[in-house]
Amino acid sequence: MRRTSLFAAAAALLALSSVAGAQSRWKEIGKTASGNRVYVDPRSVHVRKDLVDATVRVVFTTPVESGRDALYTARTQGTFNCTTRKLAVKENTFYGNAKETKVVEHKVNKIPGFGWVPEGSLGAVALDYLCRK
Repeated sequence: MRRTSLFAAAAALLALSSVAGAQSRWKEIGKTASGNRVYVDPRSVHVRKDLVDATVRVVFTTPVESGRDALYTARTQGTFNCTTRKLAVKENTFYGNAKETKVVEHKVNKIPGFGWVPEGSLGAVALDYLCRK
């Protein structure tokens, strides 16, 4: 009986540590103009001169209504150009729940091109954080 309770306690601690590890993966880096929190995955950041590859995430304060489902969060993989302050989006994933288990839409750009980044957007917050010197 004692071994069973020790095993259960160990399993519970392992589960809690894996949940805590998943939550600490993202580092909050700011907020958009509309108050949505923006995060970066520090492990995804790779710097090449004035270019920074990174995965960033936005959590919508109020879910955004789309054609099919409400959007709770979005992840963007891209290359940020610190000199021109432009962004080349490689991949976007939009989630229909806060736990990010329901993918509503996933887009991959086969040939990403650098484009203008609106002030106060996810891209602008990420550029400010990733390109600071």
